[in-house]
Amino acid sequence: MRSSHLLLASLAIQSSVARDVPTNIKNFYNSIKSAGSCSNKLQTGFYATDDGPNSRSFSYCGDHLSSSSVIYLQGTSGSLADMDIDCDGVQNGPGNDGRCGSSSDTQSQTSFMDTVASYGQGVSDLNAFVHPYVVFGNVGSKAGYVNFDPRSVGVQPLSLMAVVCGDKMFYGIWGDENGDDGPKPMIGEASISMATLCFGTSVNGNNGHTQTDVLYIAFTGNDAVPGTSAKWNAGSVNEFESSIQALGDKLIQRIGGGTVSTTPPTSTSPPAARCASCKTADDCDGSLTCIGGKCGGCT
Repeated sequence: MRSSHLLLASLAIQSSVARDVPTNIKNFYNSIKSAGSCSNKLQTGFYATDDGPNSRSFSYCGDHLSSSSVIYLQGTSGSLADMDIDCDGVQNGPGNDGRCGSSSDTQSQTSFMDTVASYGQGVSDLNAFVHPYVVFGNVGSKAGYVNFDPRSVGVQPLSLMAVVCGDKMFYGIWGDENGDDGPKPMIGEASISMATLCFGTSVNGNNGHTQTDVLYIAFTGNDAVPGTSAKWNAGSVNEFESSIQALGDKLIQRIGGGTVSTTPPTSTSPPAARCASCKTADDCDGSLTCIGGKCGGCT
């Protein structure tokens, strides 16, 4: 009985929010794969799996940072990323169907829980069964651990991300970071709700998607953060994903000839301010965004 309930729930979730991959995103996906690997490696030396050939060859990529204000994950020979399962955040909350019980590394909080709570919707942290978040960025202090903070190129916490998986596209948020609790710096992980959208209820806390064919797209700039317009107190992943759909539909127009919505002004800030070094948008004057370590994206 439980299996049939999970199957029905999976079909309901996928059919209600699944969307075909838009043409511009499909072309973007194919062009990245055909390139084999990225040339502008913002940071490299990450693992998608614990073993295997070229396992430490995955990178955060900025090939389209200047043209489209996005970054993504890629390995070599056309590989992208896999999808391990994250169950961190609120435990035993809405939507919990027991599939996280097999996880051996669940933590009761996510990286940006204070910001989630500050939105004033009665939610103290992300819920892996409701919020389709991506684990993005690597932070640790172990000897030899490779770090990368997406904020260094203008990606903001809890900003919208687009995920292409299984010939569909879904919207999520940057909701957690990869820590150094394991022996290697890993990439390719998302909440169980995102994984269920992509691959159905066969995924659980200890069983994700191992093929490196998932594209995670992160958008730079403060305008990629849904903030209080998102329904953080949603009772289901369908409800939450629907609340960020309009923003996602707008942001993906940056890619493949669309309008980049974070183009900085050219007259309201002096040239020195526009080209100053930065780590986040907070380091820049006015409405300028930190892109590629420079206010306004100067090169």
